[in-house]
Amino acid sequence: MSFHSPVRTPAARSDAGANTDLLARYLDSLSLVERLHRLLLDVIKDEFERLAILDINAVQALLLFNIGDNEVTAGELKTRGYYQGSNVSYNLKKLVENGYMHHARCAIDRRSVRVRLTPQGHDVRDVVSDLFARHADGLLRKAVITDADLDGINATLKRMERYWTDQIRYIY
Repeated sequence: MSFHSPVRTPAARSDAGANTDLLARYLDSLSLVERLHRLLLDVIKDEFERLAILDINAVQALLLFNIGDNEVTAGELKTRGYYQGSNVSYNLKKLVENGYMHHARCAIDRRSVRVRLTPQGHDVRDVVSDLFARHADGLLRKAVITDADLDGINATLKRMERYWTDQIRYIY
């Protein structure tokens, strides 16, 4: 999906000057977020290839990282917003088959399956955690970004997340 060409909505047409500039910057931001997510997956994939861990993909590794020490359902993962619904079930199934996760029916709701990491899954989580720690250290050590920069980025992204969540819930 590309966000490079501005969409000409009625609101954008009515106040072409400021809205067009804002829309262009907003679309640039959306494109950057999308590219950064794909790049993150490429970085994880390269790390696993370097370590000759070939039976797991980057999305699955990130899933293990995000689950961590928790025991969750696929629905909870989707609700948290990490993954799209159909991918969650497929990836959880593959992770269970490859021995990275345990799964068990929920005692309260037999339709629901709860999952948690196996020791092998924790090993993968540790690889991703170590990778992220090295990157955080490198960003600061090489003065690519400061603590204040990250605080500002995170605050802005959280406000956008809140805005989008409100749009989904039809709150204006």
